[in-house]
Amino acid sequence: MGQNLILNMNDHGFVVCAFNRTVSKVDDFLANEAKGTKVIGAHSLEEMVSKLKKPRRIILLVKAGNAVDDFINKLVPLLETGDIIIDGGNSEYRDTTRRCKELQEKGILFVGSGVSGGEEGARYGPSLMPGGAKEAWPHIKTIFQSIAAKVGSGEPCCDWVGDEGAGHFVKMVHNGIEYGDMQLICEAYHLMKDVVGMEHDEMSKVFQEWNKTELDSFLIEITANILKFKDSDGKYLLPKIKDSAGQKGTGKWTAISALEYGVPVTLIGEAVFARCLSSLKDERVQASKLLDGPKMTQFSGNKKAFLEDIRKALYASKIISYAQGFMLLRQAAKEFGWTLNYGGIALMWRGGCIIRSVFLGKIKDAFDRNPELQNLLLDNFFKTAVENCQKVGEC
Repeated sequence: MGQNLILNMNDHGFVVCAFNRTVSKVDDFLANEAKGTKVIGAHSLEEMVSKLKKPRRIILLVKAGNAVDDFINKLVPLLETGDIIIDGGNSEYRDTTRRCKELQEKGILFVGSGVSGGEEGARYGPSLMPGGAKEAWPHIKTIFQSIAAKVGSGEPCCDWVGDEGAGHFVKMVHNGIEYGDMQLICEAYHLMKDVVGMEHDEMSKVFQEWNKTELDSFLIEITANILKFKDSDGKYLLPKIKDSAGQKGTGKWTAISALEYGVPVTLIGEAVFARCLSSLKDERVQASKLLDGPKMTQFSGNKKAFLEDIRKALYASKIISYAQGFMLLRQAAKEFGWTLNYGGIALMWRGGCIIRSVFLGKIKDAFDRNPELQNLLLDNFFKTAVENCQKVGEC
């Protein structure tokens, strides 16, 4: 991701100096991916700092935790008042708040920025969620909004989020919502496969059709693609993948924060627990030999109507998940005195990031109609949508 962000910045006319602890990687990068660009390299932090214009703007893309603090401790003696350190990793928001305060005392501006979109997003336009020392924003705004994904008439999927750890908190909730979206898709897949008895190619076509409805999104699109993808032996790849999901921690942090602040973010919490359960592969195999689960009877109903039921259940559940996520953002803003632009956050997520979807535009519209909206379900659009998905005989 670091290399791709550098190349993205280069594409937009910014001269970037690259550094890696393994200096041979810098030389390899300059000789290959960055060949022919204006990217320059450095073989030490001292050399890198000496090549930067003031105020120096340094982006860290390292593993969250001690690695971030280690780099900061090495950088601070080399920097001057007004220089800027940006953490682009998935740091825990409390760590970002702590670093903001510690560096402020030393005259250094610290920014914790969520970066979403993976390697491809970093290269061609990520969603960026910066927060921290607001004095830094004028010095990084042009860079960040230039390289960010664009939606609509060219609006960048990036704006200032708020003070201290606000940027990383928003990214954490984004990842929690991503967990929820993925779990809902998995449950829809389960109903199609194990209840209706559908084959993978048929399921792929259903998801492709769903992607033309309110569910139009990146995750639905790639679900359709992976369902129909075949391995080199001509067999579908998906059944070969071990049903054990890992996690990096941001979904778990979302669930913990929900408990801590008393916000019922139940859907994301269940999605986290589902991942925990999936990781108990050996225990599940052993249990399957001793415990009888529910008996699956052959589906004999109206398949088309049932698939529409599943689609609307998925849509309604998605609305609930996002409503709960924004409830958590609102409570955190109250706890920490942050001023969050909820419609702006929805816009930041509309492009570049993993949960990007047309649906997020409806969330922005809701907050444009009422910036003080307490819950998405109280907006007329979402109220009507959920009601339509609960009508007997229609959903």
